[in-house]
Amino acid sequence: MTETDPQPAGREARRAAFDLLRHVVRKGRALEDALADNPRLSGLPPRDRAFARHLTATTLRRLGQVDAAIAACLDRPLKGKLNAVQDLLRLGAAQLLFLQVPAHAAVDQTVGLATGVRVGPHKGLLNAVLRRIDRERDGLLDAQQDIGALNAPDWLYTRWTRTYGAATAQAIAQAHLAEPPLDLTVGDDPDGWAQRLDARRLPSGSLRLASGTGDVRRLPGYDAGAWWVQDAAAALPARLLGDVSERRVFDLCAAPGGKTAQLAAAGAHVMAVDRSAERLRQLEGNLQRLSLVAATVQAEVESWTPPDRPDAILLDAPCTATGTLRRHPDIAYLKRPEDVARMADLQARLLAAAAEMLAPGGTLIYAVCSLEPEEGIERVEALLAARGDLARVPVDAAELGVPAEAVSGAGDLRTLPCHWAELGGLDGFYAARLRKT
Repeated sequence: MTETDPQPAGREARRAAFDLLRHVVRKGRALEDALADNPRLSGLPPRDRAFARHLTATTLRRLGQVDAAIAACLDRPLKGKLNAVQDLLRLGAAQLLFLQVPAHAAVDQTVGLATGVRVGPHKGLLNAVLRRIDRERDGLLDAQQDIGALNAPDWLYTRWTRTYGAATAQAIAQAHLAEPPLDLTVGDDPDGWAQRLDARRLPSGSLRLASGTGDVRRLPGYDAGAWWVQDAAAALPARLLGDVSERRVFDLCAAPGGKTAQLAAAGAHVMAVDRSAERLRQLEGNLQRLSLVAATVQAEVESWTPPDRPDAILLDAPCTATGTLRRHPDIAYLKRPEDVARMADLQARLLAAAAEMLAPGGTLIYAVCSLEPEEGIERVEALLAARGDLARVPVDAAELGVPAEAVSGAGDLRTLPCHWAELGGLDGFYAARLRKT
């Protein structure tokens, strides 16, 4: 039930974590965006930067348990204006309960932040509550807690229970609590790179390293462009196109380019389309590091007029990304129920545009990293009902090297975070393969 602290860091790392946590839970910002422009992080040594990120992510992953522990150690609930006190308590409790930070460091350093964040008069409260959490930690981490449900937003957990059943919903929520491993896609010689990186080669072909690997740019092969970071589930949709050597492929909504790289490395002539100029520049930089080539187009897919009609299209559509909570725990606090319907509407328009530009006889792969059926199978079923010139081409688990339960009854790819639990899990992905008759 505990995680390993990279090594106790100082007060500045904890102050950075306080800023990051507040950006997510108080301002609704994505954690990666907050990390990218936090001025405190840039002045910290790598160990302290890693600690700040790990502490923030762990607090978000375990926020239900953390808040329950704090509530049990307060005589009365904190007033709304004391949200900074609450966030300091959250960070202190996460260190004590889940990161195995010694109490003297977790309590003293966290209480020491109170003056700097303008809640100095409440140092006594902070100290008393955190000391009590330390004394009572075994009772606070009650083995009878349904920790999956406790740490997941109610609206999401209710959805997963309705869609996948109670047991699977619990397994999904449990899978989100662990720091995920690092997966790589290798351009060539996966067995050789598995040995060099001391990585496990998964049945699907991805390489998997343990979590806490550190700065990936320091790993062998990064500068040479031998591999790129890509969750094992995210690497599957592009493979559904089969042999793409010398084929013309459109990668729609392509940035940041992991699937573009896969297709280019497999010999395809790729046109990568994305609405964001900034994200396309990131894609082009990634391809340059990997010594791969693809044409890029900045355009709105729904209104773009392509230069020709390809026989292969990969549409990895924007979505709520609820399948990636184990990597992005902030998503649980950034998304709302209404986002599902909003994204489903956009996905329907993107799918219609992709189907229209596909050449007769061509193959369309539709993918989302969402667990919500409105964004996955319901979008495909609606498209098939609206168009008589498209047919589903069922997925075979063996062709991807995935467990049989990762293929739905309809024949679509449907990975869940609890799949491959013994190997470290997977992101939640949905993908369907359609052919234009």
